[in-house]
Amino acid sequence: MREIVLDTETTGLDPASGHRVVEIGAVEISNLIPTGRYFHCYIDPERDMPEEAFRVHGLSREFLAQHKVFKEMATEFLDFIEDSPLVIHNAEFDTRFLNAEFALMNLPPLGGARIIDTLAMARRRHPGGPNSLDALCQRYAIDLSRREKHGALLDANLLAEVYAELCGGRQAALSLQTVHAVRIAASSDLLRQRPEPLTPRLSAAENDAHRAFVATLKSPIWDRYLARDEEASPTAAG
Repeated sequence: MREIVLDTETTGLDPASGHRVVEIGAVEISNLIPTGRYFHCYIDPERDMPEEAFRVHGLSREFLAQHKVFKEMATEFLDFIEDSPLVIHNAEFDTRFLNAEFALMNLPPLGGARIIDTLAMARRRHPGGPNSLDALCQRYAIDLSRREKHGALLDANLLAEVYAELCGGRQAALSLQTVHAVRIAASSDLLRQRPEPLTPRLSAAENDAHRAFVATLKSPIWDRYLARDEEASPTAAG
């Protein structure tokens, strides 16, 4: 299943007060595993950067002025997320800002049905505990050493790891979509063949001891299946 893990940085806390999006980071995952595809951009907010927001993410007005405004990158962003579910921590904050930007362009908002709020998930799983992204990373032993300041793409990658843990751990879901799964694994370099076969770790003496032990077993269950295979083989049929 394709999902997009998403984070934003902004100039403040409320788009109704004129605050804008200044950074978007989005990471594609399939069955909880990152595919290696991502979207990232800085955005010129066409306004000043309040000092309190600058202290959070370190993005200055001068730096952001070199980048595109939201309407110039919106199509690329929408093409990337398509109609996939969006995984966001404290989703109400990010979607409110993104929908305010879309409203300025007369574009439809991101629908609530496609939003997965990991803060709500964390509160259900860990009621009463601290459930910020930092706190969840610490709870699940996810490395935070790279995180000196908030950054949308870095936080989206961290959130992808947290989301996998909230869903029960980083295990690929069983799926009948075999071809799709193989393509994803191949694209993420998971199916590389070893350049050299592994050296056997069992000694000849250990192999002999194992065979001697198996010979002492009375009617092991696999004999039933071996017998069936021999009966079904052309040689056994004679």
